[in-house]
Amino acid sequence: MYNRVVLLGRLTRDIELRYTQNGLAIAKTAIATNRKYKTQSGEQKEETCFIDITLFGRAAEIANQYLSKGRQVLVEGRLVYEQWTDKTGQKRSKHSVAVDNLQMIGSRDSASQNMDTKSSNYTSPTYNQEKSMQKTQTKQEIPEIDIEDDEIPF
Repeated sequence: MYNRVVLLGRLTRDIELRYTQNGLAIAKTAIATNRKYKTQSGEQKEETCFIDITLFGRAAEIANQYLSKGRQVLVEGRLVYEQWTDKTGQKRSKHSVAVDNLQMIGSRDSASQNMDTKSSNYTSPTYNQEKSMQKTQTKQEIPEIDIEDDEIPF
């Protein structure tokens, strides 16, 4: 199965950063995306979709530091189905995007100032990658690989 989502939009609210008991940063926010289309009668319409997104680890901390409401971002990740019970006891659910790759686009007011748009990338490690990075950092060893040039397939 393949579960991949790529979205370009603007943040609808500031980042909400929290930490798990293990110290993993989790940031939640949402983006709005627009779609323009013509109806059968030729009328121009616009549709806005609001999507909740979640970032983990260092990407969550960077997003909290540099992003705010209105900032344009490109996110790549996977759909996640969330379920919970609200305060009234009613079961609720929604789809959100767990972000693996975040790209900050321009600045919040770059369109009004007609500035060059500079972007920066940050690829979020998955939770398992984050754990293995922590283990590797404590060892400080780099394994050596004994491979001849003829064995490389490219």
